[in-house]
Amino acid sequence: MKFSFWPNPAQSFNDVLALAHHVERTGWDGFWYADHFMPNAEDTSTPWPEAWVTLSAIGAQVPRLQLGTLVASNTYRHPAVLAKMAATLDHITAGRVTLGLGSGWQQNEHEQYGLEFYDVGERLARLDEACAVIKMLFSEQQSNFDGKHYQLNNASLEPKPVQQPLPLLIGGGGEKVTLKITAKYADAWNVWGDPSILKAKGAILDQHCQAIGRDPKTIHRTAVALLFMSEDQGYLNKMRDAKLAQPHIIGTVAEVREVVAQYAAAGVDELIVPDFTLGAMDAKIATLDTFISQVAER
Repeated sequence: MKFSFWPNPAQSFNDVLALAHHVERTGWDGFWYADHFMPNAEDTSTPWPEAWVTLSAIGAQVPRLQLGTLVASNTYRHPAVLAKMAATLDHITAGRVTLGLGSGWQQNEHEQYGLEFYDVGERLARLDEACAVIKMLFSEQQSNFDGKHYQLNNASLEPKPVQQPLPLLIGGGGEKVTLKITAKYADAWNVWGDPSILKAKGAILDQHCQAIGRDPKTIHRTAVALLFMSEDQGYLNKMRDAKLAQPHIIGTVAEVREVVAQYAAAGVDELIVPDFTLGAMDAKIATLDTFISQVAER
């Protein structure tokens, strides 16, 4: 299994860069960054850098790590523009980019920036077309596409990505539509969840793949959960009683190791660890180091 890191965007760039260097040196496999323009909160004054510019700066300075958006909202940019951005970053990083893409969900940034939010059905329909557009531009010398939402007219995209293919990751767990889109187009898939959720949704993704004659094993499966790891049983009991809204992993090193094994058994190829719950910088680095050395056993 691969293990990747996801820093909170509210941190300064210098801290994010330092964390990227640190996880690269200590054996982590990837680095993911959220594509949002502001926090999903009533108070949106928290500094919140743009994802692709940040990843370009990280990718130019930090070697080895696979880099990607978790995930870019399709409503923010025309898919042809997004494909150009991803291909350019793939060259900057010598072929280390994954284009993570989703239908979009955060309403406040659409409202503040005057971006059309659409209803859920239309956002998903646009995501479906966007995937087709991106895959075409990455592979064809000239692309023509006449969709309901997007059109290409003898469109070129040069240079092509270094990676062939540059991985397209779809984020989301919607069983009827999102996972069907994933089966059609994605090289990778991401969803928040515990091992039981990943197992159940992975089985549905398998069914969508089988319906179109695709080998389900060709999709790299990634999962995200908040991490609360400590040897302090009082703290762990407090977090267990907190009724957290997001999927999470709570336990001692030994307990976390068991949960990670359950993810692997559920078919997860990569576990992504956010630093949202890991505290200040020193505590965060200590937890990351414990995880990669004692849980991942690098």
